[in-house]
Amino acid sequence: MNKTKIFKKILFTLPVLILSGCEDFLSTEPDSTRATISTPAQVSQLLTTAYPQGSYVVFAESMSDNVADKGVGEDDKTNRASYLFEEVEASVDEQDSPDQYWAECYRAVSVANQALDIISKSSDPSQYNAQRGEALLARAYAHFMLVNYFSKFFDPTQPNTEPGIPYVTEPETVVLKKYERKTVASVYQMIEADLLEGLPLISDGSYTIPKYHFNRAAANAFAARFYLVKRDYAKVVQYANEVFPGSSVADNLRPWNTTYSSLSPQELYNTYSRASQNANLLLVETASLYGRNVAQYRFGMNFRKWQEISAGENIINESPGWSYPLYSQGDNNYLIPKLNEYFVRESVNAEIGQPYVMLPIFTAEEVLFNRAEANAFLGNTAASLADLNLFVSKRVDNYVATRHTVTAASIRRFFGTSNVRDGIINTILSFKRVEFVQEGMRWFDLQRYALPVTHQAVNGSAITVPANDPRRILQIPQSATLAGIEQNKR
Repeated sequence: MNKTKIFKKILFTLPVLILSGCEDFLSTEPDSTRATISTPAQVSQLLTTAYPQGSYVVFAESMSDNVADKGVGEDDKTNRASYLFEEVEASVDEQDSPDQYWAECYRAVSVANQALDIISKSSDPSQYNAQRGEALLARAYAHFMLVNYFSKFFDPTQPNTEPGIPYVTEPETVVLKKYERKTVASVYQMIEADLLEGLPLISDGSYTIPKYHFNRAAANAFAARFYLVKRDYAKVVQYANEVFPGSSVADNLRPWNTTYSSLSPQELYNTYSRASQNANLLLVETASLYGRNVAQYRFGMNFRKWQEISAGENIINESPGWSYPLYSQGDNNYLIPKLNEYFVRESVNAEIGQPYVMLPIFTAEEVLFNRAEANAFLGNTAASLADLNLFVSKRVDNYVATRHTVTAASIRRFFGTSNVRDGIINTILSFKRVEFVQEGMRWFDLQRYALPVTHQAVNGSAITVPANDPRRILQIPQSATLAGIEQNKR
């Protein structure tokens, strides 16, 4: 186990202007600026905002088993209510809330639909193929995230007839248009249609900075994630292999045990979410307070929880230490420097502005794990183990290939199982947990495998939320009822 490094960071004290540009869902006048957009370059510029600029990290991480009740700390309503599996009473204007994420996803959908409408009415739509591809992928992604947070999680063994979310495919032309929820199955069908139509059209050459758009690598990574949820494992492998054609995934993993190991906390912050990092496939700018509060939240990662999260290192032969640098901000407030805040002032001389976090929403590491999991279910044990050892080679201090390996024997020993496939899946989930800690990714795995979550309180009480508990589904925002959308039953 790594020795804990003490890192005391000066807390931000600048006043914060709460996000005010995020309107209630479908409650604004149609955008009249569309008529002035008439070239592929202008449509591309429009599509730079076709991504949810709200963050899921606070509520997703707080619902997961990566956090503990520290008894004291930043009393944030989204963090607190999510940990307690209560409805988050925070509006669309409050950063990091589920309501804001809902509104931001549908704002992104609206932009994508505006772009598609402009393209369809152009004199030569074929000139806009790349832009059409990006718009379809952006629309699919926003709906995919919405249905997985605000509806019962998709289960390919079930009919999935529970209420999903509205799948919006037309630009807004009226105020407060009425919408109805599709079934989860129907939403997934529409996501898949947009994904398959849009992916072949993606052209990296149409972007100034591809990492800020659905480039080909990110589009294939999205397809691999989508088909992993659907358990179509052959397609997961197919699309994962397309992420880095002609290049090894290993060449694109984060160099935690080499380059990153020499970086200071501030240097790590300045590096992790950069477009120059090969591991980052798609980056989205999100209005968020997470960067300043991650270690300070009352319901967050303490040292005991870190020991639990990082225990997967014992799956590796000779039980080496992970190379992730663990820092503290005061007593029992732990973090790994990843998602940093950058503060944008309203003007050069202003003291108010907006805090943002650049969020990697698709990475090379996720692609590697998805391929390893798919190969495990396809019976390709050797391929799964090879990918797991690629990951270990970048994550273990003083790595030596002949000593620090994951083998079928080491997996069976750690998990006490004779079923190698199940052991590999558990290994992947364990490695993903430590890799993506404090990024909100763990919740997807808990949902996919219907794993119960227990949250302990400092007073000794506990909340256990089994797989079918309706509290695992985020509540539809009150503002959305204005568009005729029914709320989730409790």
